[in-house]
Amino acid sequence: MVCTKGELSESESFFNFIRAVDPQNVLNITWNESPSHPCLVKFNGIRCNSNATNIVQIRLENLNLSGIIHADSLCRLKELRVVSLAKNNIRGTIPHSILHCTRLTHLNVSSNQLSGRLPKALTKLKHHKNLDISNNNFSIKIPSKQEYRRLITYYVTPRKSERNTTKEWLKENETLLALVLGTGLLLSSLYFMIRKSSQFNEEKQVEKGHHHRVSPIKEATTHEIQEVKQKEGDSELVFFVEDRERFTLEDLLRATADLRSESFSSSLYKVKLENNVNYAVKRLKNLQVSSEEFGETLRKISNLKHPNILPLVGYRSTTEEKLIIYKYQSNGSLLNLLNDYIAGRKDFPWKLRLNIACGIARGLAFIYRKLEGEEAIPHGNLKLSNILLDDNNEPLISEHGLSKFLDTNTGFLFSSQGYTAPEKSLTEKGDVYSFGVILLELLTGKSIEISRIDLARWVTSMVKEEWTGEVFDKEVKEKEHQWAFPLLNIALVCVSRFQENRPTTGEILEKIAEVMDEHDQHQERFASRCCSNGSNRDECCSLHKIIPESWDSPGSNY
Repeated sequence: MVCTKGELSESESFFNFIRAVDPQNVLNITWNESPSHPCLVKFNGIRCNSNATNIVQIRLENLNLSGIIHADSLCRLKELRVVSLAKNNIRGTIPHSILHCTRLTHLNVSSNQLSGRLPKALTKLKHHKNLDISNNNFSIKIPSKQEYRRLITYYVTPRKSERNTTKEWLKENETLLALVLGTGLLLSSLYFMIRKSSQFNEEKQVEKGHHHRVSPIKEATTHEIQEVKQKEGDSELVFFVEDRERFTLEDLLRATADLRSESFSSSLYKVKLENNVNYAVKRLKNLQVSSEEFGETLRKISNLKHPNILPLVGYRSTTEEKLIIYKYQSNGSLLNLLNDYIAGRKDFPWKLRLNIACGIARGLAFIYRKLEGEEAIPHGNLKLSNILLDDNNEPLISEHGLSKFLDTNTGFLFSSQGYTAPEKSLTEKGDVYSFGVILLELLTGKSIEISRIDLARWVTSMVKEEWTGEVFDKEVKEKEHQWAFPLLNIALVCVSRFQENRPTTGEILEKIAEVMDEHDQHQERFASRCCSNGSNRDECCSLHKIIPESWDSPGSNY
């Protein structure tokens, strides 16, 4: 691109921005000659338009960048829409010249060292849809009203604050308040409900009169729930847990919240109440489903009590959005564990992989068990990030059934293409395909949510070329490959192109149970033989001890 009228080219503007944000050159760019256009050299973290002439997206996350945001250069990228610089050490502030990034829709600068006041220019970006500025050092004046504090805390984690009168704060920070309310995230809609004081007072009166009748969902009739909801404007929290585990809408408003992930149709937050209890709150938006149907479906899902299914705590349903509440799992997801293993931060031994595979199979078999008069609700979005781990590293299937609420015509339902069966349907056989991909990830040590590879196709081609042994991760290949081959056979049948060739979830559980039984018997025989020897007896017994009693036969839960 040629410079004209003194303006910098697209490439020069981009690299001026890079020089400012990365003064230590952790990106390893060679500056002794003019760098090629980033769209032509496939610069990591950069996405360009179809003509490879303009940058539309910059994602430079968790790279230890330590410079500043040079907005003058950044905003010369005329087609730029998405910028994410999260989890770095970027300093300074967000410049007022960010105003000139006229096409910007998403800006994420969370978890940096930014400070100063937020520029009012952020409120004037007419295409802007999403902003995350949390976990920085911004200085803002906090109002005395708790509602404002909750909203600001939700988006910003300030380390400095000044108390002032509400009137003065509103005068000096009206654009900040507009920005916070305009982002459309979780607490904005809750706050809007509270602003309607007359309605809020009426809701509180209804809550006092009907709390004990509405909350126990198992005992209330559908008519009673609908009747109270109409009076309360669909603002009540509905719970599926004991009274001692419940909380109020005000408790939720007083909580601190941390945005963990976001897509077009949903957001996930870690919410910490004032009693220090953590919850995971899923916010669904743009749903074409009535509150009655939504509540009835969640009631059915809540009845699925199983050690390998993440239990529902409760929900809230309004016309604009739906909130689903789960207990927060501090051990994270199976995706986190696999990524930590790949990075060398954690071990991922064979026993744990086998136990996780079996636990997921148990949960799926329970979902699809045959019950007279009841139809199973498919998962529809089974993947590593939706498999959580409890304190004992037992797998918990999360977000079960939520795909039912999404519009299949928009394409958002099948966003995780690597896990989705070719027929793209919400069925048991579709979930079996997804499970097969997860099993391949456990065996190969590859994460398709990060690498974006077609793992099923790659493994199938390796097997056809008789390179089967090379597909296994080194931890599996070196120590437990004899038990990996049966699981590989199960996985390959699960990812069959034609759904009629795939097994049922019950058949999968039965096969994995056989592998576990043979593995346990082998370990027991080996330990018995090893412990009978004289030399290094204690060391041998400790290395090859029998698998704990918690590894029961998978069928014992049914």
